[in-house]
Amino acid sequence: MPKKPMTKAQIVDVVSTCAGGITKKGASEILDCLAKLAHKEAKVGFTLPGIGKLVLVNRKARMGRNPQTGEAIKIPAKKVVKFRVAKACKDAVM
Repeated sequence: MPKKPMTKAQIVDVVSTCAGGITKKGASEILDCLAKLAHKEAKVGFTLPGIGKLVLVNRKARMGRNPQTGEAIKIPAKKVVKFRVAKACKDAVM
């Protein structure tokens, strides 16, 4: 049976234990601050060293299909956020 991803509470517990002296509340605030910072800086790129980075990518306009009717529709161009995994993270997982 595959292992489930860690919950935020489990991550907070590990961070507070590893950091030595940081309370669970402090570790939770750090994670929340990192998330807010990533959301704010995603437009110009946000990097977590050793893990990866968020980058803004322009997606071209394209033709798609309505799955219910099969009718061809035009999907407009838009900007999307993508996560690029760092080489160190890829090597650690493989």
